[in-house]
Amino acid sequence: MEQHLDSQRPSGGFADLVGYRLTHWEEGLAEGRLELDQRHLNRQGLLHGGVMTTLLDAVLGYCGIFTALPERNRRALTLSLTCNFVGAARPGDSVIVTAKRTGGGQSVFFASGEARDQDGRLLGTAEGVFKFRGDSGKSDAAYQAD
Repeated sequence: MEQHLDSQRPSGGFADLVGYRLTHWEEGLAEGRLELDQRHLNRQGLLHGGVMTTLLDAVLGYCGIFTALPERNRRALTLSLTCNFVGAARPGDSVIVTAKRTGGGQSVFFASGEARDQDGRLLGTAEGVFKFRGDSGKSDAAYQAD
């Protein structure tokens, strides 16, 4: 079984159904990747907009919940997501989504990101607002102080 960067992520969930994986994760930044196959396509044989939206939503969410504490479970939910579709991808292409946290506080955070293919062509962009669940908005230092 593949080792996931998010040790708290359940196996067999939506990420497994779609087939994307988190490839880089650090404070304020995240990257995810999907290798396109037939299940990811629309009727024109191109990357389905819902799949790209899923990737952007997931990776933007991850960029705001990184923790260096293995015992900590930080989570957030999407309040708002705006996606722009710019290019097309086909079976066999890779879609790489990069995201960064752009602001926020202890209850919500803001993130932006983009999706590109393996050759660096822009496929889409997104801006999102996410709400921390529970005490997830606390920094690791504040969490440890409690």
